[in-house]
Amino acid sequence: MTLTCPNCGNDRNFLVKTLQMHVVNVEGGRVEVSEESRPAVLEVLCDECESALKFEEFEDTLRKEVLLTIGAR
Repeated sequence: MTLTCPNCGNDRNFLVKTLQMHVVNVEGGRVEVSEESRPAVLEVLCDECESALKFEEFEDTLRKEVLLTIGAR
């Protein structure tokens, strides 16, 4: 399972941008989370040259490992 930036050859550090939604309730001056979604991957960038990588084209094993690691879907 390998991932390498096609532009600079980086194979260690990548930036995974996610989106997560929260529903909060405010009652009696307290804020509580009543519902939250699991993070969804929006974009993967090389941390060295900031080139965008196509997450949907990652091999299945690598994509599943990334999603499991960040708790996403």
